[in-house]
Amino acid sequence: MPESLLKAVNITKNFPGVKALDKVCFELQAGEVHVLFGENGAGKSTLIKIFAGSLIPDKGEILLKGSPVSFRNPYDARKKGISAVYQEFSLINQLSVAENIFLGAEIKKIGILDDKKMLQKAEKILNELNFPLNPKKKVGDLKRAERQMTEIAKAFKNRIKILILDEPTASLTDMEVKRLFEIIKNLSAKGVGIIYISHRINEFKKIGDRITILRNGKNVGALDMAEAKEEKLITLMTGQSVKNIFPKIPFKTNEVILSVKNLSTRDGLKNISFDVRRGEILGVAGLVGSGKSRIGRSIFSLEEICAGEIIFEKKQIKKISPKNCIEKGIIYSPADRHKEGLVLCRSVKENQTLASISLFERRGFINLNKETETVRKVVDKMSIHPPDLDRKIKNLSGGNQQKVVLSRGLNQKIKLFIFDEATCGIDIGAKHEVYLFLKEQILKGAAVIYISSELPEILRLCHTIMVISSGEISSIMQSEDASEEKILTNYFGMEAV
Repeated sequence: MPESLLKAVNITKNFPGVKALDKVCFELQAGEVHVLFGENGAGKSTLIKIFAGSLIPDKGEILLKGSPVSFRNPYDARKKGISAVYQEFSLINQLSVAENIFLGAEIKKIGILDDKKMLQKAEKILNELNFPLNPKKKVGDLKRAERQMTEIAKAFKNRIKILILDEPTASLTDMEVKRLFEIIKNLSAKGVGIIYISHRINEFKKIGDRITILRNGKNVGALDMAEAKEEKLITLMTGQSVKNIFPKIPFKTNEVILSVKNLSTRDGLKNISFDVRRGEILGVAGLVGSGKSRIGRSIFSLEEICAGEIIFEKKQIKKISPKNCIEKGIIYSPADRHKEGLVLCRSVKENQTLASISLFERRGFINLNKETETVRKVVDKMSIHPPDLDRKIKNLSGGNQQKVVLSRGLNQKIKLFIFDEATCGIDIGAKHEVYLFLKEQILKGAAVIYISSELPEILRLCHTIMVISSGEISSIMQSEDASEEKILTNYFGMEAV
């Protein structure tokens, strides 16, 4: 029988007004990949932070190889061989990849930092992981996928007994995911226990041995992966049967609201031309690095345009700026909500009204009562939990943070929504709510540009699908003519046979 590596017994954790964990039991065996599954806010992050020493439980017991342990901080957990890679990066942009890998565990010689040895060790770790990173490069100059690799590499600076991975593939390409899975399999073969958090059912079924489902802070089921059918998982996670994750969204108009003509940018888009119609969802698909995200960013003036025209409601936008776009009825939700979409140290209310604060301004003062009343209606409408307007946004789950970002357009008359990776890192229940939000805006006559790496979303939500490859349009097709094979073929700039 496999050895019990980590055991949690009746773990309870309370925060002001919220019971995050309620007598949760969990067991990880040596060499096991144990998936932790549940909606955002179910308690997954709280549980793994307790295992990693970032939080202390109010009640309950943790056993490591049968012996009780308690961690005062992450350093205590790391000494016992427990390392965690969180969804939210803990990197310092001004430092190099090597310096970030050894942050808090610097190698010293006679009391002085041994930069040469840290660089050598960092290079060895990156080579073993097969991550194509320069250890001397500043983290602030890295792409998101490269920052994700740096975060993963940090966990390998010490000998690992337990590795915790929280949505580790969110920013990785298919090849990088394949390499990560090889690393996971090699570690588990050596007896390392792995706790793996993901919302991607097709993904974790490839590598998981068992799965524990949390709902509202409670353990509602633990299954062998062979038993973990998708419908059963969704029912356990949400407490209800979710048969139709993707709602049917009608498309009834041909009126063009946005025309992009021969658009080129300094950083890679070349001669991009397309139309978006009222009541239409235009899906934008492509590999990581294809340039698909630059489509939305350039329309919203976050990328430097060197040629082309953007025509909105039959008028050319001559002075393109985020402020001008919002005033005309265009709003953009970025792919990286933490870096570009939220001010993490500010409240839910302040974040929700970032793009519409002028609506509450009079003679240089903010009408706080009007702002509160408006945001209260949005919070109730979007089911943002907990419904505390003054709560710091960093203390919300990923799904609820995303609802705040997406709901900004509800404060004013928005005619075109641009969503970039709108459901990245959120659970199936929250995704379903996002899809219903899209449908509501479409039924009101708005248009949506939906940029996504999730092919099921592109195929099932979008009326028209545009594939980007190497900064150019590889194909534009109607949903009824589209298939996964056609889209994947066009990822590489080829036509499907």
